[in-house]
Amino acid sequence: MKFQELLQLPQYTLRSAEKERVMLTELNELDHHHRRHSREYGRLVSILYPGFDEARLLTELPYLPVGLFKSHKLSSIPREQIFKTMTSSGTTGQQVSQIFLDIETARRQSGALSRIMTHILGPDRLPTVLVESGSLIRDRTRFSARAAGVLGMMTFGRNHFWALNDKMELDEDGLRSFLEKFGSRPFLIFGFTFMVWAYFFRRIADRGIDLSQGILVHSGGWKRMQELAVSNAEFKRAFREETRLSRIYNFYGLVEQVGSVFLEGEDGFLYTPNFAEVIIRDPKSWQEVPVGTPGVIQVLSVLPQSYPGHSLLTEDLGVVHGIDGSSCGRKGKYFSVLGRIPRAELRGCSDVHAAQAVA
Repeated sequence: MKFQELLQLPQYTLRSAEKERVMLTELNELDHHHRRHSREYGRLVSILYPGFDEARLLTELPYLPVGLFKSHKLSSIPREQIFKTMTSSGTTGQQVSQIFLDIETARRQSGALSRIMTHILGPDRLPTVLVESGSLIRDRTRFSARAAGVLGMMTFGRNHFWALNDKMELDEDGLRSFLEKFGSRPFLIFGFTFMVWAYFFRRIADRGIDLSQGILVHSGGWKRMQELAVSNAEFKRAFREETRLSRIYNFYGLVEQVGSVFLEGEDGFLYTPNFAEVIIRDPKSWQEVPVGTPGVIQVLSVLPQSYPGHSLLTEDLGVVHGIDGSSCGRKGKYFSVLGRIPRAELRGCSDVHAAQAVA
């Protein structure tokens, strides 16, 4: 089974053992590809994994710390084939990751994201509220993680309404006009978590605005939300009680693996799509830990062909809660993100914006 077959299968239908078998073949091929075409990656693997040839299990695949993309320009394509460069979020003075995409990798990422999102949005493009300012998107060849996230989600919508101005002020009149026209049928709302809370929810609470037909998709770091004592459960409760919005989906993802997002299920856990996987590793031994044991999140994806981002050790802590046995019928691993590794840099899109906003 190849990537296109994985893409066409209904999402969350592959049992974990079957997916490991399929992904192992794909990832071994990707690993060989990147060792051949990226001198830097090949050298890193030869130093970190001396004598390595091919993995027999997903846990045996070489993995790179995600921070290497800040200090090294890792690419598996010639400069002239670079179609787009994406950068991670970062506060002033922080180094940012640079991710180099060719047309094929960008196409794979777009196709994968579409398969994941249509699982909850359906096949039709929905009228869309973007909790952002339209000025965010400028250079179409070079995107920040935040801009890339917005552009990626815009493809699932139509009649886009930019809810914020350049000063991050809500256009309430524009929102009411949008809802008068589109609010009686399903519509999409997208934004980064802190921004959705601080610049959208707080400004419409107690205003009698009905979002009951909306589907909110949001993502980003939770550090600032935790400081505000707003958990995922409280976030959902507040929206439900104040606006009647009940269909709310968080997702976890990295700019270093765009397209391979881990979408929240109806039970509140994050799920691995057909073409991606997570492994939780002990921070001392770096061995995989049992289900229910917290550790460092490793993410694997069959998407990246233009850069060696197929197997990455993140700076996040997480825990796998179960495999193939979810209450909402999805197969594969389901997990939660517990937070950042202590002393890890602030990286989530909404966390970074929050830090800049209060600086």
